[in-house]
Amino acid sequence: MAKAQLYRMSMPKHLCPFGQKSLHLLKAKGYEVEDHELTTREATDAFMREHDVKTTPQTFIDGKRIGGYDDLRAHFDMKPAKPEGTTYEPVIAIFGMGLALAIAVTWVALGTFLAWQTIGWFISISMCLLALQKLRDVEGFTNGFLNYDLLAQKWVPYAYVYPWAEAIAGVLMTALLLTWISAPLALFIGTVGAVSVIKAVWIDKRELKCACVGGDSNVPLGFISLTENVMMAGMGLWMLVGLLL
Repeated sequence: MAKAQLYRMSMPKHLCPFGQKSLHLLKAKGYEVEDHELTTREATDAFMREHDVKTTPQTFIDGKRIGGYDDLRAHFDMKPAKPEGTTYEPVIAIFGMGLALAIAVTWVALGTFLAWQTIGWFISISMCLLALQKLRDVEGFTNGFLNYDLLAQKWVPYAYVYPWAEAIAGVLMTALLLTWISAPLALFIGTVGAVSVIKAVWIDKRELKCACVGGDSNVPLGFISLTENVMMAGMGLWMLVGLLL
């Protein structure tokens, strides 16, 4: 069995997560691991000075230093744990969870897995999940949102109102309550958003990050952002027409 040496921080007040991941990865790859736990700050500093490294954990295989957790993944030809650049994974996760919850609500409320209302619940629940992402870091969201939203560029407070408006509309639409508030609200913010995205991406040809899933997003502004806004506007219009008829 191949052997590896791992040096990782394991202190009473700090158990290094990357050290634990490195240990798990080595064992999963079939290595017999000599697990050296650095249990004090002094021991950790002494190890880093001895090997001229700035971080732990550090893995050694066949006497050769591989490096930290990311270096270890690269050694095994694995993708980075946190890929750089643009990604659609956050949006896929949110819409996937929105669909799963919509199906669950449909089953509880209607006794079937799929119905026309499932579409409405999918949109409204996805709105709630997207609003939650924005509310995690409102300042970060507004920094990205102000780059392209036409109304926010004219009136900055709208950028701060937007996440709450999306959340309120989403909750009310999920509960099928106060349609006279939720439908116009969703129609308004969805329409403004759709027009803003179309102008920024397809007219001005700007390459921007979408603020739809929060301020730290690497999701590119484009089709996904437009889809979010079109769904909101469409849902609002559908409910508003149903209310008036």
